[in-house]
Amino acid sequence: MATGGGPDPYLKKRVSLVQEGETLEFDVAHTLFATHEVDAGTRLLLRCLEPARAPRRILDLGCGYGVLGIALARRFPGASVVLADSNLLAVRYARHNAVLNGATNAEALGSVGLEGVPEGPYDLIVANVPAKIGDAAIEAEFIHGPRARLTADGSYWFVAVSGLNHLLKRVAGRGGAPLRQVRKRSGHTVYRLDGQDDH
Repeated sequence: MATGGGPDPYLKKRVSLVQEGETLEFDVAHTLFATHEVDAGTRLLLRCLEPARAPRRILDLGCGYGVLGIALARRFPGASVVLADSNLLAVRYARHNAVLNGATNAEALGSVGLEGVPEGPYDLIVANVPAKIGDAAIEAEFIHGPRARLTADGSYWFVAVSGLNHLLKRVAGRGGAPLRQVRKRSGHTVYRLDGQDDH
């Protein structure tokens, strides 16, 4: 990755992810999340994720350098995938990594929470919930906000560090959101929320 004709001063290293027999490569900047290797929570979410049908529109919220969105763009080549992050360096790397992995159906953009994200609706939304943004932001931007952007039969799959479990269950209960715990392993928990018409 180069900027202005020279080497990228932010580049730290390249990490890889094996998905369904395919190796994906990701260039990582020094200051981004999970710079040593693909985060264990992200890998757990990708292993668990089984949408009811092939999604047509996918959103990766808080995409970082793009692992979830790019992996799903490769898994579902017929889908249109939006990757969004508030960190513009992350967006730059997500764009670069989409090209690096031939994910021509993926688009990365800058957005604080959902404010810059196209309305949708989305068949599938994914996130690795950032633990340090505060309870109110997690509730607004990573629970209720994404659920409101789903198609009626869509699903929102996300992973969180287990320290957030108490907050997520309390928020879901208060808002009447049918939060389902999919899997819990090694400090991370995967959850699923279905679209508004789910009964």
